[in-house]
Amino acid sequence: MFEGQPKGLWALAFANTGERFGYYTMLAVFILFLQANFGWTSGTAGTVYSSFLACVYFLPIIGGAAADKWGYSKMVTIGIFIMFVGYALLAIPMGKSFVAVAAMAAALLLVSLGTGLFKGNLQVMVGDLYNAPEFAHKRDAGFSLFYMLINVGAMFAPTAAIKIMEWAQTSLGVSEADSYHFAFAVACVSLIVSIAIYYTFKSTFAHVLTVTKKDGEAKKEVVDDMSPAETKERIICLCLVFAVVIFFWMAFHQNGATLTYFARDFVATSATGVTAMEMDVTNLVACIFIVYGLFGIFQNKGNGRWISLGLIAAACVYLGYQYTSVSEVSISAPIFQQFNPCFVIALTPVSIGIFGWLNKKGKEPKAPVKIGLGMIVAAIAYLLMTVATLGLPAPNAAEPEHLANMNPNLLVSTYLILTFAELLLSPIGISFVTKVAPTKYKGTMMGLWFGATAIGNFLVSIPTMLWGNNHYVVWGTLMCICLVAALFIFSIIKKLNKVA
Repeated sequence: MFEGQPKGLWALAFANTGERFGYYTMLAVFILFLQANFGWTSGTAGTVYSSFLACVYFLPIIGGAAADKWGYSKMVTIGIFIMFVGYALLAIPMGKSFVAVAAMAAALLLVSLGTGLFKGNLQVMVGDLYNAPEFAHKRDAGFSLFYMLINVGAMFAPTAAIKIMEWAQTSLGVSEADSYHFAFAVACVSLIVSIAIYYTFKSTFAHVLTVTKKDGEAKKEVVDDMSPAETKERIICLCLVFAVVIFFWMAFHQNGATLTYFARDFVATSATGVTAMEMDVTNLVACIFIVYGLFGIFQNKGNGRWISLGLIAAACVYLGYQYTSVSEVSISAPIFQQFNPCFVIALTPVSIGIFGWLNKKGKEPKAPVKIGLGMIVAAIAYLLMTVATLGLPAPNAAEPEHLANMNPNLLVSTYLILTFAELLLSPIGISFVTKVAPTKYKGTMMGLWFGATAIGNFLVSIPTMLWGNNHYVVWGTLMCICLVAALFIFSIIKKLNKVA
């Protein structure tokens, strides 16, 4: 799985991991901060949250166009520094006055702009690593690995946010509303790590860039031998895929919106036994070690197998000890956001293994088919939520209150199913864009991928506005949207497969 990948993949992936750790530390508590600090309703907080997400994913359109003109590396560097200023501004407690709201808006705009310059352009550089013939057949697997590694940061982010807030409240005596700013400060530190990794290991991906005399910036020479008709066809197909992923991200990014509201208002606030162990990220890491150890047994030979067995044994001993010593633990709503990145890391080798096996048999589905299947799987996740919440009282949209004690594993299962959908759609979709996009429009097309994501993220606010109705209204709406999007992509699948 890890063998035969270009060296630059690891440098770019870990640079992105640092940035994502900070971003998801902030995002894990952001919507709760809006309500705790400003006293906003769920709908108002949801609108601000979704508008921020929309900006984060819309601005890569501008970032991609800028990179096509001035170079990817320059935009990545500028983006890091702009994000740093934004997070630093968020880390300053200002209360709930108009000045505080204005400062927060400015900070969110800076974070969005910096991400727009950084995120898409870094991924275009990853795609360019696979232009060489010896790596071309590993493109999808490479993007799956890239996606897995950046989720390492996202997995630890919720725990980091919760722990730093608890420390601030107990050790420094700050209020709950002010403690959120300490979580935002963590993002500043993560960006320093990210840019350090990027420049320390830049030599491993420098071969995808060409130094120009004009500005000294590393730039890839643009060569495009496609006919105008082929260029047009590819752009149309990409835009059709973009239309579908809008609705996936609308459904998926409920993790920081209505699913977080649900965790706060309807899930049990404490747990024991195995469920309590699930809330500790170190136990999740041990489970990941077991998964990778099992793959190592089948993939390695000689000493490699013994190392894998040792890894599995150590993880099992650790989990056994944890089980014997676990007591009742409290559950905080943001902690559920650790499960999606955890599942991404654990399931990526499974995904690569299955599709690698199908590829050898000549039966691996093309990227558009995987995307359509991803939409169906996402619909299944919200079908589960719809059925499981029948009979629960409607939530209070204006004044949050705890109304039930649902088993936490309902949300864990929902995140597991959504992760299956994500692995079918997100890394495969990014790989599809870098493969299909005409050479001279790669940055712009990657920007449009994020633009579609931005629209989907803005639509995240719709279910938050529905919050307060019966649960089947919220979850049923999301289920139906995913099913309609799946039907659309399968209706044009022949056209999409033609360019895939």
